[in-house]
Amino acid sequence: MPTAAVQKLYEACNENFSSVVAPEPSSRSIQTLRSVLDSIKPVDVGLTEELFENIYGYGFLEPNLQKGIFCLPASAVIPFHDHPRMTVFSKLLFGSMNIKAYDWVYPMDTEPNTSQLRLAKLKIDNIFTAPCNTSILHPTSGGNIHQFRAVTSCAVLDVLVPPYCDTAGRSCTYYCEYPYSSLPDDGNMITGVDSDGGFAWLEEIEKPDDFIVEGAEYKGPLIEA
Repeated sequence: MPTAAVQKLYEACNENFSSVVAPEPSSRSIQTLRSVLDSIKPVDVGLTEELFENIYGYGFLEPNLQKGIFCLPASAVIPFHDHPRMTVFSKLLFGSMNIKAYDWVYPMDTEPNTSQLRLAKLKIDNIFTAPCNTSILHPTSGGNIHQFRAVTSCAVLDVLVPPYCDTAGRSCTYYCEYPYSSLPDDGNMITGVDSDGGFAWLEEIEKPDDFIVEGAEYKGPLIEA
């Protein structure tokens, strides 16, 4: 009997991410997991139409990685959030989704701006429609701060390496976005940055009250550890 696709995903994760690698996994490990994720389909993880009455996700944690599926009804939004010191694989399983993503222009300790706003450079602002290839963001590139907006009902499978962990300095932070040119020139403006060059200010905020994730039992094929 052929090995279930989700079993292959589980084994690829264990074989390639058995330990936390800093600052990020090897290129070979990244490409191996990407190849497996590219082949995953909704039926492989037990997705059905009735799952889209509410936003929710289901998944599971392991010591060195986290896997989860977010199911979004049309127009639902996962707000801007970051993935500090993490590599994230996102596989759109079905539907259409707008992904907008930024990277920081300056590392935290070299940020020339002294306000609560940090300068970010736009990396992605596109609509993706399944089937499509897996997207990958890296600790400092590829759009580490991103937002998902459902164009239609859709689902995305995320693999986080390593997982969020407050005590290890990998806390999830949410952000509000402001156009670069929207602020008065009161010292916030930075020399050499073009206001039309895809830059924005991001401000740290509390998790939005209207962003609610409801968990659900995983109903896909059984996974053998």
